[in-house]
Amino acid sequence: MSQTSLPQELCEPMARAIRLEYWNIFWTLTIIVTMGLVLGQSETMKTAWIEDTLGLVPPIMFLIAARMERHSHRSRRFPFGFERVNGLGFFVAAVALTAVGALLLYNALMALGTQEHATVGSIVILGHDMWLGWLMLAAQIYSLIPPLFIGRKELPLAKQLNDKLLHTDALMNKANWLTGAAGLAGIIGLGLGWWWADSLAAAIISVDVLNDGIKALRSSTAELVDGAPRALSSTDLSQDAQKVRDRLQAEFPDATVRLRETGRLIRAEVHDAHPPLECRHPRHYWPDEEERNWRLAQVSFIPPIKADEKS
Repeated sequence: MSQTSLPQELCEPMARAIRLEYWNIFWTLTIIVTMGLVLGQSETMKTAWIEDTLGLVPPIMFLIAARMERHSHRSRRFPFGFERVNGLGFFVAAVALTAVGALLLYNALMALGTQEHATVGSIVILGHDMWLGWLMLAAQIYSLIPPLFIGRKELPLAKQLNDKLLHTDALMNKANWLTGAAGLAGIIGLGLGWWWADSLAAAIISVDVLNDGIKALRSSTAELVDGAPRALSSTDLSQDAQKVRDRLQAEFPDATVRLRETGRLIRAEVHDAHPPLECRHPRHYWPDEEERNWRLAQVSFIPPIKADEKS
């Protein structure tokens, strides 16, 4: 491994992910501007616009974390470099998603409870009156297209890099069709005179945001408190980690194996076991798929305490 916190095998896919995230930010900004121009009084449009704005948080945090991983060297103050900076960015994005999702849901439910009647007026374009709802529908449809393509490109890179922050961003982008569908239904409902359709659509969008935030928060918190490595797309235990544990437990059956995750890397501690006589690199204990053996960065052995040492 180089002086940086990033394994050498990941430099090329990381460079591709960085380029993709810059494009992600560019297209998200165009969506934010487009949606902002036709907000009107619609609760659905306001909620969708806030969700689109929130979509900037994961790629920005990813780019900051990637820069620190690639260009920051290990030091006396940071002996492990910044392996966990990606996890910290993941946690920040999760907190933002959860908090804003809860706030949006509260606002939507209050609008339903007070039976707030939103209206969509008309604007004059080239001397002709046009219902603003048509522009809202066009903006919603446009907001679906870039995230769909970007999300599909992010997913394989997230799996290759084992990057939870990038994976969460990819899932959010791919799932934007739900936001768009709810938004379209809410605006059409307003046009039909159904006052509740707008707030109901806003509530559906906010539940989606809140659900993403809670799942990300659970997974990111587990890493920060040295929990066992979690899977990319859920709070279940990582299959990679399970295989490493089984591999170490098979070779050292009387030992206690403890695993934790530092960013995208796994570190293992084998308690009550002496290290093997021959010198082995940690990657020796990776069970299969050599192209992913970079994930196992450390295997430490803690021998049993002798009787005289206990006293």
